[in-house]
Amino acid sequence: MLSQTVEYALRAAVYLADQSPAARTTEQIAAATRVPAAYLSKVLQNLARGEIVTSQRGLHGGFLLARKPDGITILEVVNAVDPVQRIHECPLGFPAHGVNLCPLHRRLDDALASVEKAFRESTLAEVLAEPSRSVPLCGMPQ
Repeated sequence: MLSQTVEYALRAAVYLADQSPAARTTEQIAAATRVPAAYLSKVLQNLARGEIVTSQRGLHGGFLLARKPDGITILEVVNAVDPVQRIHECPLGFPAHGVNLCPLHRRLDDALASVEKAFRESTLAEVLAEPSRSVPLCGMPQ
């Protein structure tokens, strides 16, 4: 349901949240998240356009979160790279349906609305703080 780009963006955002407020290079992020560096570069550009990350030049340069991890939602990260596509009118173009979705498309849109709500209510900080035996990116090189 979620694209590979979204997965990579979320990995990078969670890693940067864990490393916050320090900046990390594309190479460091790629190694820690196991995302190919060339692909990651494009993902980071999208995250920068979405005001999720910023970049800084210089000796200690790299990418860092644009805001604190508790101020960035999962939905913001997702929408920066591959927005959730809600169904607002019949995707088949049936004039009789218009904005009155059939039961199938209404259920699909309801599911998308639930995903959107869950992502809107989850921050990067919450993902890192959640008690779990599986820590995000655990075992990855730091």
